[in-house]
Amino acid sequence: MELTVYFFFNLSLLIVLLLSGFLCGEKLRRYWSYQAICNIYLIISLVICFIFTYEIEGIEVVFDLRKVPFIIGGLYMGIGPFLATFIVFVRGLLGIDYGFWMTVLYYGGLAILFWRIASWFLKRSPMQRILFTGCVTFLFSFAQTFTMGIWHLPHSSAEVLFAYLVIQPLGAVIISYIMEEIIMTIQLRQRTIKSKRIEAVERMGAAISHEIRNPLTAAIGFVQLLQSNAISKENHTHYISIIKNELKSAERVIQDYLNFSNPEIKSMEPLLLQEELEQVVQLLQPLAKRNSVKIVSIFSPGEGIEGDKQKFHQCFVNIMKNAIESMPEGGILTVETERTTTVSILIKDTGSGMTLEQMTRLGEPYYSSKGTGLGIMVVYSIVRAMNGTIHVESEIGKGTTFKITFPSLLSNSLETKKTEKELVMS
Repeated sequence: MELTVYFFFNLSLLIVLLLSGFLCGEKLRRYWSYQAICNIYLIISLVICFIFTYEIEGIEVVFDLRKVPFIIGGLYMGIGPFLATFIVFVRGLLGIDYGFWMTVLYYGGLAILFWRIASWFLKRSPMQRILFTGCVTFLFSFAQTFTMGIWHLPHSSAEVLFAYLVIQPLGAVIISYIMEEIIMTIQLRQRTIKSKRIEAVERMGAAISHEIRNPLTAAIGFVQLLQSNAISKENHTHYISIIKNELKSAERVIQDYLNFSNPEIKSMEPLLLQEELEQVVQLLQPLAKRNSVKIVSIFSPGEGIEGDKQKFHQCFVNIMKNAIESMPEGGILTVETERTTTVSILIKDTGSGMTLEQMTRLGEPYYSSKGTGLGIMVVYSIVRAMNGTIHVESEIGKGTTFKITFPSLLSNSLETKKTEKELVMS
């Protein structure tokens, strides 16, 4: 039973190594291709097979599982000649004898065969590949039983035959099955990533074209009116002003997209949150009054972060504007800052709220009752560029809370940097 135990132990090592290689490959695929990772796995597998060999007393025959990774590599990876060369080289280190030449004959012939049929093999279905791998391993093992004289071995022949004709084909089938599952997983993930990218591009294109089409349609309509000779000079000037505004609206959509793809934060400067947020609140007061929304500010004095002032204003104008528009019947918008180990800005509204699906799609371009979501896309892009994070909580009918967290800039550090900046400007 020792040979059977050796073979099962060796086979378990090959399986564990394969699964470990797949998991490590997920982290290393930025640096190495799957082909390179598989080649490394096969070489290490052969080394393990050479280490865990078994020799029966009284005969000069070494038993191991080297043919399993060799057949897998030859059929699935098409590197049979390379693996055969490695096996022959290692076998040559043990001595140039009858066993060496038999190794050259067997592995050399099979390497050429596998190299020729590898492309045909990969075109088969997964089940056909698994069965073919098992049959080839069985036939190879069956042929070796004759050349090694296993039939004439005393008392150990049955165990050797079981190890060669059952364990090795079984091991090849198991590893082949795992390889098929890994291949299917990789292909499925690649298809999923590709489909998501295509979906994102389609959604982005639809969103931008929808937003641009509206002002352009209006502009084209007024251009047609301008072509009329009966138009008065006063209307002529008014129509040109409308066309200019509509074109600016289209330009803002394009700028929002550019800000999303590249926020262009070239330099970071110290920002005092209370001052910056008060400016944003003051800017949005007219819109809040038109919607009967009361803005409540709760600021912790002295809190500061590093960021781009213009992008910071753009980010919170978008958030607060969306919050105000979510309360068409009026409500309360609370702007609050709090500090723990970081600085957080909370934007709370008492509007209509969002569903779980809407929350998960925040930051993506999609159609909604208020447009395409490009403004929130820009918000997420700017916050990421300023090393911040966004957490959103919402409940239908009760409102939404945006919590934007940034690394804190200590008050004394903030004052020092502001003083240095003022001295440089003076």
